[in-house]
Amino acid sequence: MAQIKDTHIVEIPVDEEHQQKQLLSAIQHHPLMEISESPGHLLLLKLWQREEDLYGRRIALKETRIDSLKREIFQLCCFLFIFHGLFLTILFTSSIKSQDQDQHTHDTCKRWWIPALLLLSTSSVVVLLVQVKLFRFWKVWKQLQRERNDNRALARCIQELRMKGASFDLSKEPQCGKKMKSSSVEIKWKPLTWCSQYMITIALVCFTGLVFPASEFIICGF
Repeated sequence: MAQIKDTHIVEIPVDEEHQQKQLLSAIQHHPLMEISESPGHLLLLKLWQREEDLYGRRIALKETRIDSLKREIFQLCCFLFIFHGLFLTILFTSSIKSQDQDQHTHDTCKRWWIPALLLLSTSSVVVLLVQVKLFRFWKVWKQLQRERNDNRALARCIQELRMKGASFDLSKEPQCGKKMKSSSVEIKWKPLTWCSQYMITIALVCFTGLVFPASEFIICGF
């Protein structure tokens, strides 16, 4: 005869009211809830968030400006190299034709400085434009680095405010700009820094200095 075993079901009572109280207590003690209940902290959070948004817009504009300056500098350098190539090619062709027609006299060699002066003046204008663009580039780049540092400092303060809630010190300010410079001391040799920043200008000047006597060699040397 089969024995029927009783199955006992154990019910664990769940105190829903207790859980709701714990949830409400956790929400009430959440830092964001504390901030919403404190007018001073809420106002500070809104101001910092608005300032963070402005920093983001300014950073985006400066990054666009830097990209534009890079393109302009590249185009000027390409123009200078193409101009030198075409100018020397025309000069070389004219010199060969003069030799074939027996017109390559001593007087022609004496006037080598005329095309060389034209080449030098045009190159000087282009190099000057490149230098101006580079100066603007590094100026905007420094401003961009300053904006990024300020934005990072502000983001850290916003994060700290969200974590601490009402216990956050309202007198605290983001350590940015000149305040952050004192914490990181960098020793730089100014001439070396200048040379590294304006290496393109130095290279163009050296290239122009080499091309200038090349015009005399092309006219008088062939």
